[in-house]
Amino acid sequence: MQAAEWDDRYRDAELVWSAGPNMFVEQHCRDLPVGRAIDLAAGEGRNAIWLAERGWDATAVDYSSVAIDKVRQIAERRGVAITSEVADLSVYEPTPGGYDLVVVAYLQLVDDELTPILRKAAAAVSPGGRLVLVSHDLTNIEHGYGGPQHPSVLTTPDQVVAAIGDALTVDVAEVAERHVQTDDGRKTALDTLVVAHRST
Repeated sequence: MQAAEWDDRYRDAELVWSAGPNMFVEQHCRDLPVGRAIDLAAGEGRNAIWLAERGWDATAVDYSSVAIDKVRQIAERRGVAITSEVADLSVYEPTPGGYDLVVVAYLQLVDDELTPILRKAAAAVSPGGRLVLVSHDLTNIEHGYGGPQHPSVLTTPDQVVAAIGDALTVDVAEVAERHVQTDDGRKTALDTLVVAHRST
């Protein structure tokens, strides 16, 4: 989707995503010492705002200006300071080595667009810092619930690990189950989950 299409999607709903953080981001970040964090493809900022509420110096980046306006409004309502920026991740470069935590949640792009972004995300991790990525997994089409139905924009753990290269040490690379409550009962979505760190 282009930025204008995302603008329309964010404009037409009070919240496109949940108000709270992604479950895997919460699981892998809640016990980290606070520092400087960046959330790439932040949407309405649910992960970045949650991090800011926990004391992180958090930045939210998304190429939808409507989404970033929502980030600012939600952060203000919740009484937290957050840096927010409208940017196209295909040309945006986070500060190399500048972040103790880099979050990439559900950035669904074809591989030749995604790989350079993930390389820049990995390069942005500071010594001792961490990258947490979650996205809709390729297996979700056949075996899971929801998410994009175009295989070209879905990921696998191996694909993500290959994209970030040797810059980081991989701690977790798996297909993870995420339970979703629907009108028809609880469903299971399958996500790519990769957690990696840069040695000190």
